[in-house]
Amino acid sequence: MTTINANTKISNILKQSPEALEAIISISSKFNKLRNPLLRKLIASRTSIATASGIGGCSVNDFFEKLKPLGFEIDDNVVAETKTSVPRPQFMENLKEENIVELDVRPILDGGKDPFQLILNTVNDLKSSQVLKLVNSFEPTPLIQILEKKGFKTYSETMSDYLVYTYFYNTEAIKMAEPIVKNNKEDWNHILENYKNNIVYVDVRELEAPLPMLTILEELDRINPEKLLFVYHKRIPVFLLPELQERKFDYLINEISDNEVHLLIFKK
Repeated sequence: MTTINANTKISNILKQSPEALEAIISISSKFNKLRNPLLRKLIASRTSIATASGIGGCSVNDFFEKLKPLGFEIDDNVVAETKTSVPRPQFMENLKEENIVELDVRPILDGGKDPFQLILNTVNDLKSSQVLKLVNSFEPTPLIQILEKKGFKTYSETMSDYLVYTYFYNTEAIKMAEPIVKNNKEDWNHILENYKNNIVYVDVRELEAPLPMLTILEELDRINPEKLLFVYHKRIPVFLLPELQERKFDYLINEISDNEVHLLIFKK
């Protein structure tokens, strides 16, 4: 069975053992959100045991004790990766109330729904002088990682075990800019020709966020790295692009119309 440590991702644990889901949920009531398939896909791949322990108000050893009976080998000699403490941004001292957009997602999560798209819509609607104040019961690590890749800076304040404020702001422009994509037909045709016998097609145009991004990433995990993924999308997936770069994929984008975008994704 797999050896786990404080830095092991929750998704890896769930892949190895279906029984691990209930075991983890039994550690803390805050982990009930993992029953929601959408939240589980979004959170588990970016959350380690150490991070989850902070979210659930428990210890890494609590995870080890629950998972060891399932056959996992425990390596407790690995030191948990710690997040560097960030000082409170100076500008927040003089931040005016009218420039704060507050969004409380706790009722949405408690209802078993995913607030991801609502958060993204709120971020996109921010004016240049505004800051998003996200109210949650835990620090939203996956969301922070996604928005930081788009140039946002963040600051989190833990007010209590069940109340965390996370601020999102951009020193240049709070409103997120769409990426500038040049449609190079010569490159597009060249890539298609190179992969003409190794193309996998996926259509995410009818899916609601965050399913398009999750579906594309799952397909990339599944297919042979020598194949090309041809994606039918309805918009440029701004949050997917930095994730592709991190996973060492190249991509080309062809904007067919306002509601039709094609992507070619392939290994570097």
